[in-house]
Order: sequence, then C-alpha cells, then structure tokens
Amino acid sequence: MTTGLILIVLGALCGGSFGLPSKFVRKDTPWETLWGPFFFFATVLLPLLVGPALVKSLFGVCGSLTPAQWIGPVAFGFLWGLGSMTLGLSFAFVGLSLAYAINYGVQIAFGTVVPALIFTPGVFGTAKGAMMLAGAAVCILGVVVSGRAALAKERGGDARLAAPRSLGKGIAVAVLSGVLCACYALAFGFGGDVMRQASAAPFGNPGWRASFAVTALALWGGSLSACGYCAYKLTVNRTWGTLVRPAVLPVYAIALLMALLHDGAIACFGVGCPRLGELGVSVGYAIFMSLAIFTGTINGFLAGEWRGADPRAVNGIRIALAILVAGVCLLAYANAL
Repeated sequence: MTTGLILIVLGALCGGSFGLPSKFVRKDTPWETLWGPFFFFATVLLPLLVGPALVKSLFGVCGSLTPAQWIGPVAFGFLWGLGSMTLGLSFAFVGLSLAYAINYGVQIAFGTVVPALIFTPGVFGTAKGAMMLAGAAVCILGVVVSGRAALAKERGGDARLAAPRSLGKGIAVAVLSGVLCACYALAFGFGGDVMRQASAAPFGNPGWRASFAVTALALWGGSLSACGYCAYKLTVNRTWGTLVRPAVLPVYAIALLMALLHDGAIACFGVGCPRLGELGVSVGYAIFMSLAIFTGTINGFLAGEWRGADPRAVNGIRIALAILVAGVCLLAYANAL
C-alpha cells in the first residue's frame, strides 16, 4: 500500500508539472515548434517504446482486436488529443495556474458524470449518484471562482496577463480542453473488450497491465488530432524550418521532459491505484487529482504568473483551489459508497 501511495503522489507531481518546462523556451519560439515534438514524444514515441514493457505482447493484443473493439478507445482518444492540444494553447493564453485549475475542474466533473450517464444511468437515483452530482457541481463552482480570480487579476493591471478579449478566449479554451480531456475516461469506458482480450490467453496480462493496452490505443488516437493540428500549424505558419535549426535542440529536450512527466503521471496512476487496496480508485483518484491541481497552481506562482497581482485575485485562486479539492474529495467519497 505504501508503494501505491508513493506512486500516486509521484504521478500527481508529474501531472501537475508537465506544463512547467514550457516556461523555459525562448519567447519567440512558435507554439507548434514546442508542442508538436511534445505530442509526438508523448503520444507516439514513448507508448511505442514503453508500452511493450507494461503490456505483454502489446502489438499482438492490438493485432488481435476487431474494429468494433478498438474503435471506441481510439475515437475518444482522438477527442482527448484535441483536449490536450487546447490545454497547451490555454497555457499560453492564461498561464499554468488558471489553465490547470479550469481544465482539471471541468475534466473531473465531466469525466465522472458523463461516463456514468452513458454506462450506469440508474446510479443517479441513488445516494451515490446524488453525491457524484454534488461533487461535480462543487468542481464547476471552483472553475467559476478561478475565472473570477483571473478577471480580478486583469483589473489589477498586470501586464503579463492577456488582454481582456484574449483572457476570455483563454478561459473558453481551457473549459473546452477540460471537456475534451474528459473523453479519456470514455476511452476506458469503451475499452472493456480490449482489457478482456489482453487478459485472456495467450496474452495473460493481469488487470493493471491490461489497462495499459487501452492507454496505448487512446494515446495513439490522440496523436492523430494533437500531432495533426501541430502539423497544420507548422504548415500554415510556415514554421517547419524551425524544427531543423541547431537552436531547436533545447526545445526538443524540453518537449521530451514534458512528455516524460505527462506519460509518467499516467503510468504512476495506473500502477499505483491497484496497490491501494479496495478503495484504490476512490482514494487514489482523490489524492492524485487534488495534488495535481495543487502542484499546477504552485508552479504557476513559482513561474511568476501572479507576481504583482491584486491580493484579491491571489486569494481568489487560492479559494478556487480549495473548492476544487473539496469537489474531488466528494467525488472520491461517492465512488466509495
């Protein structure tokens, strides 16, 4: 159990920090020059290299699937990839603290309620369902308070914050990214056949290993949208040449670090939850998401995003953080009922 808790905490730290290295690229670096390599590393290269170590005969499992079995995880992974791409955009628009708070808050609410509506709608007539809705509502409240904190910061005249129109656009993009990122949960909701295939003979993967077969499919589905959008931006902005200049090597190193943190969070959560016992999903989820939100917010402060901001705005983001953590805990309690 101790090992599981350590993995959950480590995964949360990685998940809340993968955007931080992006603050260390040169200001004139095109967005797609950083995020294109990041998405390639995170959704294509690392799953190809690490996936076979996590899932026995991963490519054999994938090759044995029928289209009806793999289309769900890949399709919702495609939508998740759009969410991850828009999260990267929201970092540029509104900064780490606000982007993490809004994205994770919306993602938690939608990622909990929507799969239940699809797969187990009857739960909403029970105490468990009522608690799930309450937790989702609290998370949405946290998102609203986050947005108000950003507006208060803008009124404070911080020059580093986007102009009002860009701020509104950034908040909208962050909300959209949260909705789309929640499709990762739906990828797993439709991945039951994949897990059963990975667990059956001749593959024989235990449950936690079998789940990574769904992860691989979701990531590869996400690569189609995220990498595809970056390729579009590179073409439209005529920035393909920036990927072959000698000065881009540090950007590749930062993109690889971001990808390692991003996929490390997924791996640590996937391996750590089963080691926490019967309440692993609920307790592990609460710890992971709460600490990830907290880490993302702290990284935003460390990056200087809130330096010189109105104290009311700073207090607002702190209150939003507390509300989001409370919402996560309610959802975890609902899961344990």
